[in-house]
Amino acid sequence: MELQIEYFSVFGGLGWVIDTSKPLELLIEELILKRFDALNEKIEELTLGDKNNKRLLRALAIGDRKIFSAFNRASLNNANGGSALNFLQEKGLIQIEFSREEPARSLNPHGKLKREIARHRISHKVLFVHPFIRFWFYFIAPFNKEIGEKKFENCINNFLIKQNAYTSLVFEELSEVLLNYHLRDSQIVSSGSYWDAKVEIDILTITNDEKIYVAECKWTNHRVNKKELHKLMQKCESLEIKPTQIVLFSKRGFSKELESMKGKELALYSSKEFEALVKQSSKEEQEENFLTL
Repeated sequence: MELQIEYFSVFGGLGWVIDTSKPLELLIEELILKRFDALNEKIEELTLGDKNNKRLLRALAIGDRKIFSAFNRASLNNANGGSALNFLQEKGLIQIEFSREEPARSLNPHGKLKREIARHRISHKVLFVHPFIRFWFYFIAPFNKEIGEKKFENCINNFLIKQNAYTSLVFEELSEVLLNYHLRDSQIVSSGSYWDAKVEIDILTITNDEKIYVAECKWTNHRVNKKELHKLMQKCESLEIKPTQIVLFSKRGFSKELESMKGKELALYSSKEFEALVKQSSKEEQEENFLTL
C-alpha cells in the first residue's frame, strides 16, 4: 500500500494502468518526461495557456495551500488572482477547502483587538482534484525548458529529494477518506483539516452526535512515537476541545509504547490499513481520464 500511495500521488487522475513493479522515477521518465510535449500541450489547453493560471497552480502546488499566500507567491492581486482561482475551480482542477476558524473578537464589546490579531486574515485553502496536476506544477513546470531539451537529470533528482514531503499531502487526504470510511455509520457534519493563526491539525471530523475525531498524518520513514500523541493533545487543549478519539496515521507504523495504548480513545493506522479503500471498480466507477492522449 505504501507503493500504491506513492504512485497515486504522481499519476492519480490520469486513469492510466501503471506497472508498480517499476521504480517510480523510471516511470516518471518513461511516461511523463519522454512524453513531455504531448502532456504539456494538454496542460496548456487546460489552463488556456494563461500565465496567471499557471503561476497560481505552481504557487498552490509548492506552498501552504492558503489562497492569500498563494496570491503573494504568484505575484497576483485579489482581482487577477481571484479570476484565476475561479477559472481553475470551474475547470475542475482545484476545489476550495473552507476555513473553520472563527473571527477573533474582543471580550470587551467596545474594546479593540491587538494589532497582530486584527490584521490576521482568515484564508481558505485549495486542494488539487487530480494529484497529477499538482505533481506537474510541483516538479515538471520548473524544468520545462530542460525537459523540452531532453535533459531529465535535474528534474528527477529534485523529485527524489522532495518526494516524501510532496507525498505527505496526498497521504493526508487519503487518511481523511479512510477515517470517514470507518465512520460511515455516523453522519459526518464537518470534516477536513483545521487551521487558525496558531494551530494546525491535519484532520478534524465532527459527527452529528457531537463526537470529535482529531488526527495527524506522518509520511516519514520512521515509526511514530508517543511524542506525536502529546503534540496533538496539546493542540486540542489550546483549542479547548475534548476529542472522542485521537487518530494517528503513519507510513511506517508505530512504537511499541503507542501500540500498547491504542483502544477506544486512540486509533492507529499504518499504510497497510489503506487496503480498505482498494475495491474492484467497474469501468463506470473508474477515475475519469482527464488528459486523453
